[in-house]
Formats: sequence, structure tokens, C-alpha cells
Amino acid sequence: MSDPDSAPPSDPDAAKPETIEWQGKFVTAKTRGRWEYVARSRGIRAAAIIAIDDEGHVILVEQYRVPLGRICLEIPAGLIGDDESKAGEADEEAALRELEEETGYRAARIENLGEFYSSPGMVSESFTLLRAHGLTKVSEGGGTASEDIRVHRVRLCDLPQFVAERRAKGHGVDVRVAMLMAAGFIGED
Repeated sequence: MSDPDSAPPSDPDAAKPETIEWQGKFVTAKTRGRWEYVARSRGIRAAAIIAIDDEGHVILVEQYRVPLGRICLEIPAGLIGDDESKAGEADEEAALRELEEETGYRAARIENLGEFYSSPGMVSESFTLLRAHGLTKVSEGGGTASEDIRVHRVRLCDLPQFVAERRAKGHGVDVRVAMLMAAGFIGED
């Protein structure tokens, strides 16, 4: 009996050549057979951070997202090695940098939870999910000069209500926030 996990892909387009239809600095539109999808240019990936303080509060961010045309509630995240000065940056290093830059919190320790894909039928981008431990508030956060990030510190048990309130205001909610509401996934400190 053969192992179905090691079988070659059954999609008739899997072996067809990939074509780049358009490429920008950060995003590339591609086709393969009948499939159309988007990839990050230059192999850039993202780091997404679950940050829960010692008092059971989760650190969230919200900012206006042009593709959605509205504010979006998210966990802190950012690109790994997104410019030449950060070439070869480790996932953990990027996560620590982005967490402090966006939220003003510094982590004593960062735990790599693995690589994940947010919408694998349409986007080939992956992100590394990391868990920040031992948080210390060191600044106001808010991101870089080109970002307008608002930081929220929400009791984990109040997260479903907080998300509902944001939705009622017309805000988008990143799917990774749903992971936070699945308490068994988060783990203990």
C-alpha cells in the first residue's frame, strides 16, 4: 500500500510551468495552468507574533489596510529581511524587532511555532508564527514613520467581545486573531 502523503500531486496543472504575469517590489502575480496566484517577491516571508503578557493580556495592533479599504485588527507582524540592510535576518530576530517597533513591547524570549500559510489556494506566502514570552513595555510603539499603528492590550478572556466590537465598527479582523480565540492552541508560559 502506498503512502498518500508521498504521492505526486494529482492536480493536472501541478507540472505545468509557472509564469510571472507581473512583478512589483513586494508582490508577484503568477499563473500555472488555470491557477492564478500571488507570491511575495524575492522570497520575502513574514513573522507573526502571539504576544501575551504575564497578566493574561494579548497585545494586538490595528492599522488601515489599503487592500481592505478599512482598519484591520491583527496580531503584530512584519516582513523578514524586507530591505537590504536586513538581508539574512532570522525569523526570531525579525519578530523581536517588529514586536517592539509596532507595539512598544520587548520580549525576553521568543518561541518559533512553525511555518504556516494563510490562504494557500490564492497566495503562496508563508509566515512564521512566533510566541513572545516575558514582555516588558519599553515605548509607545506605533510602527515606523509610514505606519499609523494603534496598540491594544486586551484580556484574553475578553477577546471575543473585543473582536465583536471592532467588527461592529466596520473593522476587518485578521484570521490569526481567530487562533488566539482557540485557547488550546496558545499554550502555557
